[in-house]
Amino acid sequence: MDLSEGLADWTDWDGAAFLVGHSLGIFGASEAFTEVKWVFWTGNPLGDALHGVLLQLVGAGVLERREEPNEQFRWSGNPLRDGS
Repeated sequence: MDLSEGLADWTDWDGAAFLVGHSLGIFGASEAFTEVKWVFWTGNPLGDALHGVLLQLVGAGVLERREEPNEQFRWSGNPLRDGS
């Protein structure tokens, strides 16, 4: 699944990080969130790094972020394409 399709709607941060992990090949195509949820629900370098990627994509204008009702992300629909 394309990341823009997977994040078309507001998605809790752990689900969004899972989609990023899938798109990077960290998680296998057949691997379900429930099999790796510990990555996001415990303090560890991989979960922290994937959360950091989400925040970097927000900074680049690719994703939007909201903190209420939970920390969630979605595709911005207008990512920066000219390198500015």
